[in-house]
Amino acid sequence: MNISEITVKSALVRSNIPGVNYVVNPYLGCGHACRYCYAIFMRKYSRHNQHTPWGGFVEVKVNIAEILSTELKKKKTTDKVFLSSVCDPYQPVELRYKLTRRCLELLREFGWGVEVLTKSPLVARDMDVFKSMIDVSVGMSIGTDNEQVRKVLEPGAPPIAARIATLKRLKENGISTWAFIAPILPMNPEKLHEMLAPHVDSIMHDGLNYKKQVEKLFRSHGWERELSNAYAARIHSILGRLFGRKVEK
Repeated sequence: MNISEITVKSALVRSNIPGVNYVVNPYLGCGHACRYCYAIFMRKYSRHNQHTPWGGFVEVKVNIAEILSTELKKKKTTDKVFLSSVCDPYQPVELRYKLTRRCLELLREFGWGVEVLTKSPLVARDMDVFKSMIDVSVGMSIGTDNEQVRKVLEPGAPPIAARIATLKRLKENGISTWAFIAPILPMNPEKLHEMLAPHVDSIMHDGLNYKKQVEKLFRSHGWERELSNAYAARIHSILGRLFGRKVEK
């Protein structure tokens, strides 16, 4: 893993994601190395070339908290921030740099809300900050119930069971929780529902949108069927039926 430090000129970025006005990405790159990741396009904004494996580098925005503080002071109204859109805010380097935590503390100080999406149990470290924020929800990205699938497609990410346990802990502490079942990977939807349902207030699900990135990998593991639109449609239908009102449109 190549870890380097960079400085940035902005922290709060306007978002085109529906329902999200601002995003903050404390890192460029991600150590989770998910083989299907849509954020691979971010390589062109990094110091690395297009041949550098995604998951092989992380650029740490060491001054992002200072920039965020300056930007928040200039805002006349408060809003909500999504952490994060093109990196995992709790990827392994966060344990050392604590940039996500510093950003959260600033957002709390200025009365802003936050919506978090991660694959990491490290998010529970910041329970104290979440509990004192005006508006917070924490989502866990879980695209399969199958740990063997996870090891192939998310080699640097934490185990599924650890993610579920973290959702349970957050919910027990009064934090609003949700699951992002995306992209839809080879799975047993009934089993995934059983694992998730007691610990989340809502879920979102989405298909595998960048199939070319993983087509050879899927075929080498006998997952050709899971690449089809028919498979995705069936899983969408089952998840919708099982989770019912918990499904966010």
